[in-house]
Order: sequence, then C-alpha cells, then structure tokens
Amino acid sequence: MTDLLQLASQPAVWAALATLVVMEVVLGIDNLIFISILTNKLPADQQTRARRIGIGLALILRLGLLGTVAFIVQLTEPVFAVLGQAFSWRDLILIGGGLFLLWKATKEIHHTVDPEPETDRPTGGSLGFGAAIGQILLLDLVFSVDSIITAVGMTEHVPVMMVAVVAAVVVMLVAAEPLSAFIARNPSVVMLALGFLIMIGMTLIAEGFGAHVQKGYVYTAMAFSAGVESLNMLARRRRRPARDGVPASTGPARRA
Repeated sequence: MTDLLQLASQPAVWAALATLVVMEVVLGIDNLIFISILTNKLPADQQTRARRIGIGLALILRLGLLGTVAFIVQLTEPVFAVLGQAFSWRDLILIGGGLFLLWKATKEIHHTVDPEPETDRPTGGSLGFGAAIGQILLLDLVFSVDSIITAVGMTEHVPVMMVAVVAAVVVMLVAAEPLSAFIARNPSVVMLALGFLIMIGMTLIAEGFGAHVQKGYVYTAMAFSAGVESLNMLARRRRRPARDGVPASTGPARRA
C-alpha cells in the first residue's frame, strides 16, 4: 500500500498512466473490430454474450500476462535465425496472428461478395458459438502479447500497467455494442472493417519479420478511410428520399 501511495504522488507516473491508457485503447481498436465482425455472424440472442466473453477473456489474458512480465520480456529474445533473420517467440506469435487475420478477413470478404445460397446456411447464424469464442481467444492472445510488451516498454510499474489495461478493456466493453450495431446497420462498413483487418494482419506479419511499422501511419489510413466512408453514407442517405419520390429537404411551404 505504501508503494502504491508513493507511485500516486509522482506526476511522472500519472503522465505515464495517461499515455499508456490512450495507447492501450488505440491498440484495443483492432481487437474490438475483429470481435464485432465475428460476433455479428452469431444468432442475435448469442451476440451480446459472445462479445462480453471475448472482451472478458482479453482482460483475463492481459492481467495474467502482466503477472508474468519477466517471462513476457524474454519472448523478445531470439530463439533461432533463418538466412540471417533472427526470430523470437513474440515474432512467431505476431506472424501467426497476422496470417490468421489475413485468412479470416479474406474468407469473410469472399463470403460477403459471393455468399452461399440461403438453403446452405445454418439456421440462425453462420458461425458456431464455440468456434467464435475460440477464434476470439486466439486473437486476444496475439493482441494481448503485443499490448503487454508495449506497456513494458513505456513503464516499469506493474500497477500502472494493470490500471491502464483495465481502463482500456472497460472502454472496449462500453464501445462493443454500439460498434457492432453500427457495423450491422451499414453493410459497406463491414467490407471497410475487413480491409482494416487485412492491413492489421500485414502489419503484424511485418513486425514479426523485424520491419517496424509506425502505428500512427496505420491508424491515420484507417481514419481517412472511415472519413471517406462517412461521406459516402451521408450521400446515400441524402439520395434515398429522392429515389423514394420524396424531396431531399422538406420544410414549411411558402405562402404566395
């Protein structure tokens, strides 16, 4: 308790906490997009429960990994080399997670563009609950390792890391339902989000091969694409009344 009070009295610790919370929230966006897309394929009565379980698993994994910080740090040590390129366990985890994201996003894009006949789809959803949780758990592990290693590089105080992780997961929990509902209401956003997952997967693979990618570039591209899609959605909304024979803007009639 005394150590915690001493930490709380240091302005530098509060600055590190604020920075780390923002960083963890940003890193959690990738995880949340994947969870939203995946759970939207479940029957409606299972979607909320699957999101909560997926985000809860993310919290458990992150806090569990924080308890083994010394082991996590060792994951960055090279274990073997191929053609002069050294690989650590972290690199292998990132490459594996990136490949999984590429496979999953490509499969979902194919399913969206060329869907199966309705008679071939399982009733109530196209994905089993257990399969969804398993895939969420796999990506939770990848993103958790990356998140904790990032946190270790920013501060040496484990309590600060824990507070930041909990705050980021709470934000994910609050944002999960609105984000999933938004994606479900706007089919074009699904394709955009899948494109984000492909970009994230390629970033993870590049990181695994030692090519550091500035996250700012990735998220700037995502924000730009989201902005363009917002304009497209606004344009479609304004064109819809005209297609239905209703004037785009209706107001009180002027008197002659």
